[in-house]
Order: sequence, then structure tokens, then C-alpha cells
Amino acid sequence: MAMLSKIWFWNRLKSRTWAFKRMGRALRLFIPMTRDVVSGRYRPVPWEAFLLMGAALAYLVMPFDLIPDFLMLIGVVDDVVIVGWLLSRVDKHLAGYRAWRENTPARAE
Repeated sequence: MAMLSKIWFWNRLKSRTWAFKRMGRALRLFIPMTRDVVSGRYRPVPWEAFLLMGAALAYLVMPFDLIPDFLMLIGVVDDVVIVGWLLSRVDKHLAGYRAWRENTPARAE
């Protein structure tokens, strides 16, 4: 039984680590993707990614939350969970850009 609980724990830890990697990857790719879209180098504009990133930023700066921030720990966890979920969705919509960027020769900026 102890072995099963260890396996469950490590699988949960891996899935959370994967979620953090997706969020970080979305944040690292969004600015270069925006630059490439604005300059015209990348044409299939991922409008969903822009919409979700806007929603994440709006949720962070809005004074109204699902759980108010003055409830110290719970209010901040609420923000982290929702913004994290939105960023993981942004990463999903950046898959086409990621593939395009890997197949595009390096460019001087």
C-alpha cells in the first residue's frame, strides 16, 4: 500500500511540474510571438491566445475576484489557479507558432 501511495504522489508531482512548465513556456513564447505577428513574419494569428492572455492579465488587475484577496492565502491561491489555468490554455494555442519557430531559420534581431 505504501508503494502505491508513493507512486501516486510522484505522478501528482510530475503533473504539477508539467503544468508549471507549460505556463512558463507560454510566458516565454507570447512576447516573441506577438512581435512576429505585429511585424508580419507570422501570419496565422492565434486570436485565442491573445484573448486568453488578455483574460489572464485582466483577472490579475481587476479589483473583483472570485475570492477576495484580503483573505490572505485563499485569495492569492485563487488568482494563481485561475491565471495558471489560463496560461496553460495559452500554451496550447501557441503550438502552431512553436512549430513554425522551430522550422524558421535563425534571424538577427
